[in-house]
Amino acid sequence: MGWETAYLFKDEAESGKDTDRPMFQQMMRAAKNKCFDVVVFWKLDRFSRSLLHAVELEAELREHDVALHSVTEQIDTTTSAGRFNFRNIASAAEFERDMISERTQMGLKALALEKRWPNDRPPVGYRKNAEGRLDIDSKEAELVKEIFSRYLHLKSMPQLAHELNDDGRTTEVIREWTPRAVRDVLTNELYTGLYSVADVIEFVPEYRIISKEQFEQVTKVRHRFKSTSDSRRNPMPQSRKARLVESVINEYRSYLEEESSE
Repeated sequence: MGWETAYLFKDEAESGKDTDRPMFQQMMRAAKNKCFDVVVFWKLDRFSRSLLHAVELEAELREHDVALHSVTEQIDTTTSAGRFNFRNIASAAEFERDMISERTQMGLKALALEKRWPNDRPPVGYRKNAEGRLDIDSKEAELVKEIFSRYLHLKSMPQLAHELNDDGRTTEVIREWTPRAVRDVLTNELYTGLYSVADVIEFVPEYRIISKEQFEQVTKVRHRFKSTSDSRRNPMPQSRKARLVESVINEYRSYLEEESSE
């Protein structure tokens, strides 16, 4: 081709499916810095996990005026004809992606019509049975009720997460409570029995753990700062402050120990 090789990026024993491989990321950074004009690879599966993924990478590289060229395949975006062919490939890949998406949505819709759960990690308070539907886990359901009740008293998700951890109120999945994990519980209407998956929204009495009234009370408390400009958040409790300070100090001590050992 008469091209001069400027760089060689080679990941030993790394799959083309993984774009987090070190040399690949180094190559992408070099492309952004316009260090070269073309990425040459032996075969697509050495560069990208799929044709569709290659299309996405090509669009990203094109922004930096970097083309693609495969030694053994009809992939070459360095010429007008090559770019035209690649656009056709991209259109076919997009069509395939849309078809896969439609089939996935159809399967999800069929699953939802039977009130089954779409993945293997149901929310806290539930277990997925052999039929794919949810059963209430009595122990975790009590924890869910406690979270709603305690939040109405504390009015603070960070403080509630802190207290749940101190009390050892964790689950098989949640080893440590965070404000985000608490929020996921407090905002999930499934606990009121409202099942919502793939545009299927229906009340399922056997899924209910708390009352709709309590859920609405919690929602009102969560939104209290949005409704009034004069609202003020409660100060952080001393016990939580102490825990955060201790965490920072311990991290710093660990850092000092690592520095001294080196």
